Amino acid sequence: MYAIVPPPQPVFDAAVIQHERTIPHQFIWPEGDRPGGDPPPKLDVPLIDIGGFLSGDPILVSKATQLVDEACKNHGFFLVANHGVDPRVLAKALELIDAFFGLPLSEKQRAAAIKFGSHCGYASSFVGRFTSKLPWKETLTLPYSATVDDDSSSNSVEKYISNTMGDEFKEFGRFYQEYCETMNNLCAGILELLAMSIGVERSHFRRFYERNESIMRLNCYPPCQKPDCTLGTGPHSDPTSLTILHEDQVGGLQVFVDGKWQSITPHSEAFVVNIGDTFMVSQTNQPYSTSFYMITSSS
Repeated sequence: MYAIVPPPQPVFDAAVIQHERTIPHQFIWPEGDRPGGDPPPKLDVPLIDIGGFLSGDPILVSKATQLVDEACKNHGFFLVANHGVDPRVLAKALELIDAFFGLPLSEKQRAAAIKFGSHCGYASSFVGRFTSKLPWKETLTLPYSATVDDDSSSNSVEKYISNTMGDEFKEFGRFYQEYCETMNNLCAGILELLAMSIGVERSHFRRFYERNESIMRLNCYPPCQKPDCTLGTGPHSDPTSLTILHEDQVGGLQVFVDGKWQSITPHSEAFVVNIGDTFMVSQTNQPYSTSFYMITSSS
C-alpha cells in the first residue's frame, strides 16, 4: 500500500524569515509576474482636497470632481488630503500595527480566524491555503459593520479582538473600532465625491452604503533578503467598492497602467483611494476603470 505524503508547508515567521538568504520556493514568483529591475515610472495620481469639496465651495467642488473623474477614467486611483483625520491618530495606527506584528508568532496566531474559511483573523502569508506564489506578508483582518444614528449594537472590531486576543488587547480593539468609524465617515464623503463625478445626485450612494459591511486589514511586509524574487501582494484588483489605504513611507505600491507598472509615491498626509470591481459593476454606463496593482517587497 502506498500513500502520497504532501510536502511540508513553510512557516512564515517574520521574525526569522526576514533574515534568511535562501527564500523558500513557495514564495518565489515567476519573472512574468514581477516588475522589471529598473525603477518604475511615477504614476500621475491627483491630490484631492476632500475637505474643500465637503465645504461646498463651488470652485473647490468643481476642481475635485474633475480631478476624480479624470483619475477614475485613467486608472481608478487618487489621493485625498485635508481629510480631517488627526495626524496623531494615524501615527498611533502605525505604532499599534508595529506592536502587534512584533509579537511572537504564537501570540499573533491567537487572532486567527474563529471559523474555518473566514476572511477575518491573523494570517502569516497564505500558508495552508496555497502552495505557490505566496505573498511576502502577514495580515490581520477585522470585520467592521457600519451603524446608523444611535445604533451602537455592533462593535464588531472590538468584539473580535476581545474574543480572540483577550482583555490585554482591549485598548487595541477599541482604537481600531474608532479608526474604522473614522474611515467610514471619510468613505461617506468620498462616495459623495464619486457620485458628483459621474453626474448623479450627491447622496446617490448613501442608501447603498450607510449600513455597509467592510473589513479593516492591517498589512505587514517584512524585509526580504531577495526582494526581486518575491512580492508583498501579487497583481490583483479589489473585489470591493472602495479601498482607503494609509501607508508608511517605505513604498512599494505599483499600478499597471498603459502596459507598464507605475509606482505611487507615499504621501504621509494623504490616503490612497482606489475604486474596486463592485463599484465598476454598479456604474456600467461610465468609462471608469479599475487597475491591477501589487505591493513589491523591500530589503
